[in-house]
Amino acid sequence: TSLTSVTIGHSVTSIGNHAFFCCTSLTSIAIPDSVTEIGGNAFSSCTSLASVTIGNSVTSIGGSAFNNCTSLKSVTIPNSVTSIGDDAFYLCRSLTSVTIPDSVTKIGDYAFYGCTSLASITIPDSVTSIGNYAFYECSSLTSITIPNGVTSIGERAFQYCTSLKDVYCKATTPPTGDYSMFSGNASGRNIYVPRNSVYAYKAANGWKYHASDIIGYDFE
Repeated sequence: TSLTSVTIGHSVTSIGNHAFFCCTSLTSIAIPDSVTEIGGNAFSSCTSLASVTIGNSVTSIGGSAFNNCTSLKSVTIPNSVTSIGDDAFYLCRSLTSVTIPDSVTKIGDYAFYGCTSLASITIPDSVTSIGNYAFYECSSLTSITIPNGVTSIGERAFQYCTSLKDVYCKATTPPTGDYSMFSGNASGRNIYVPRNSVYAYKAANGWKYHASDIIGYDFE
């Protein structure tokens, strides 16, 4: 708990599960390009961790890797990463911005749960699924664009995003989802979908509960 800094050498190829769990005085970490995997809970509950640099060879961010890093303000995920694990940034309440690269195909369950300072996030076209509770209670999020390739949105994925006013869903076929995915958003929230798909969305499971909020939109 008194560890304030650490240097990870270029001979290291993986950071194991729980490797720096509860290192509550650690303020920053640079993960070198030699590392390909960040294990589950690797930096979980490092509550003073404000800065993270992830090397360009990391392919997966393990479940709960940065869970409860309450001082973490921003993170850039490199193009080598293909999956963001369950609970990866759970309760990172100071996190204001995240860059997700085009290489990511899945955003895990609870990945950004309770990131109450997260004001904007770009979901790349490569993503096909958004997990359960993925952005639950991201109460500073005002707008979200769901790309055309997304085929499933988990339960409560955007529930209690209380500032969320604009949802843009580009998929022509409604992604699977349930009634709770957009519950508890800002008053007057609109869901914009391709103009020719309005009736399909209003009839689809999950989406039909928000039928009065669905508006046709001409995406470029």
